[in-house]
Amino acid sequence: MTTTTALPLHERLPTSRQMLNKVPEITLYFWIIKILCTTVGETAADNLDQQFNLGLTNLTYIMGGILAVVLFFQFRLRKYVPGVYWLAVVLISVVGTLFSDNLVDGYGISLTTTTPIFAAILAVVFGIWYWSERTLSIHTIVTTKREAFYWLTILFTFALGTSAGDLVAEKAALGYFPSVLIFAAAIGAISLAHFRFRLNAVLAFWIAYILTRPLGASIGDWMSQKSKHGGLNLGTTATSYIFLGTILALVVYLTITRKDRIEGPKVEPLFTADDPTAPSVLVVANKTAATPTLLDAVRRRALAGPARFTLLVPNPDHVVFDRNTQDVRLGEQILGLAVPLLETAAGSSVRGSVATSPNAYDDIVAALEGGGYDEVILSTLPTHLSHWLHLDLPRRVADLGYPVTTVTPTDVRVAEPDVPTPVPA
Repeated sequence: MTTTTALPLHERLPTSRQMLNKVPEITLYFWIIKILCTTVGETAADNLDQQFNLGLTNLTYIMGGILAVVLFFQFRLRKYVPGVYWLAVVLISVVGTLFSDNLVDGYGISLTTTTPIFAAILAVVFGIWYWSERTLSIHTIVTTKREAFYWLTILFTFALGTSAGDLVAEKAALGYFPSVLIFAAAIGAISLAHFRFRLNAVLAFWIAYILTRPLGASIGDWMSQKSKHGGLNLGTTATSYIFLGTILALVVYLTITRKDRIEGPKVEPLFTADDPTAPSVLVVANKTAATPTLLDAVRRRALAGPARFTLLVPNPDHVVFDRNTQDVRLGEQILGLAVPLLETAAGSSVRGSVATSPNAYDDIVAALEGGGYDEVILSTLPTHLSHWLHLDLPRRVADLGYPVTTVTPTDVRVAEPDVPTPVPA
């Protein structure tokens, strides 16, 4: 058992909280704008090359510099701002396209070479990201380092999608509109695999993200190319303006409505107390909520002096499916098992709640913000099993300025209610 303290809440909380909100929620709007951005990446890169005749290398340098400026402001922001975020995505789609086109058209490297090169680079980025952070989820972009991994990954998904899409189009010679249908069907298959056959959410997201690049490029080519080549003959300029205008309209809509914000979870401070003046202790546990180790920690705290205890169970579903869910049945069964045992250990009543966000740290911050807690008891699995410890959750909670007691049970079988595995809605 360890106890730690750290800086006051007002000195550390703003940066930690706001990093959680710098990417949009994965909604239908996200995928629509993402596809529109990939289309702009294809048509704008071609249009800029034709209009200014700078050469692909010089154009890559110029657009890369503009992207760097936008990312500078994106990293400095303390919350998700749709206009800046999506401007960065549009620019990174152009730069990713130029990376591929510059190697193929500028240096004569074949698509059969660039495609596996970009795939290998992307695999390395994913590997380093996971090795460093133990997660590839965009719901856990809570540090500057993770945000850097996020944008680097997006850059190479665009580069890979460009090369792979062009390779398929050239080798198969299917035409623009059939290519649109093929890539749309592939994304549909990934969605079906996730929602129906429980394909891992993080894996499904990144596969779909990569596939949106050739889908958007195929849409752009179909709309911009001449009729004799199977296109709609709108040209790259008109196509770019149409899609940029649509992106702008959607971003303004999202800015006003906030429909794509990952809002902090609403966790009410639920507790009762035999002594209303006693310190309030927030007990945070998931599968370890009824272990002897945690019960002993609560018993020791109760013996040390009067205390009011509240059990917070972070969303049990997010570990598996990595998404927001309002299905709290599993969490309620954990509460039903743990609360009576905790009340026996505490010698007083214990109240509890189940949070529904995809991030345990965010749940804890919201509970602490919600009211009146003086201490935290955090129960986690052992290091070799604990996703929370991989995220360094004990230290991050301590950085909020509360005394934190961390306990690590070695046997969690008693905390496992006999319930079926939750199925995503």
